[in-house]
Amino acid sequence: MARHDHDHDHDHDHDELDDDELDEVELAEEREQALRRQIALSQVRQYGDAVLRMRAGEVEVFDEELARLGERMIELMHDAEGIGLAATQVGVLRRVFVFRDDGVDRVIVNPSLSASGGELETSEEGCLSLGPVRVPVERPREVTLEGSDAAGRPVKLELEGIEARIVQHELDHLDGTLIIDRTDPESRREALALLRPRLVLSRG
Repeated sequence: MARHDHDHDHDHDHDELDDDELDEVELAEEREQALRRQIALSQVRQYGDAVLRMRAGEVEVFDEELARLGERMIELMHDAEGIGLAATQVGVLRRVFVFRDDGVDRVIVNPSLSASGGELETSEEGCLSLGPVRVPVERPREVTLEGSDAAGRPVKLELEGIEARIVQHELDHLDGTLIIDRTDPESRREALALLRPRLVLSRG
C-alpha cells in the first residue's frame, strides 16, 4: 500500500552548516531517497503482471528463507515509501505481507481476519503496484488480524483506522484482488484510463 503524503521525519544534525551547505545536503538526500524509491519500485510488480491476479499459497515451512523474504520486503516497503507490501507484489506466491503498525514493522504469515466490526469507512487508497492511481475504497474501521510472525509464533492484533485498512488491502493482494476491484464504477474507469497507457508502455 502506498503512502498518501511524502512528509518524512528525518532528524539531521546540520547545526554547523550554513544555509547554502544545508540546501545542498538536503538536495543530495532528496536525490538519494528518490533513487532508492525508483530502484525499489522497479522490484515491485506493476499492474498488468499476471502474478498480481494469482492467489498466494499457504506457508508451511518457517525457515531462514522465509525470514529473509520478510526482511527484504520490509526494506523494499521503506525504500518505496510504502506502508504495506504483499509477497505477490514481489512475485512470490506465498501468504506473507509486511506493514507498519504504529511505527513497528510487522511480518504476517498466513494472515486471516477473524473479525471485523465498527462502522464502514470510505477512504482513498493507493498501491505501489498501481502507480499514480488513488481510488475510494469502503472497508470496516476495525478488524482482528490473526496469523504468525516469520518465526512461526502466533500473532493476533486488534486494529482500527489506517492499520485496519492496510491489512485488508494487503490481504486482498494475497487473494489476487486490487483496489480497482473494490472501488465504485466511475473511479474504476478513471483508474483504468491512467493504467492502460502504462500497460501499453510496459509491453512495448
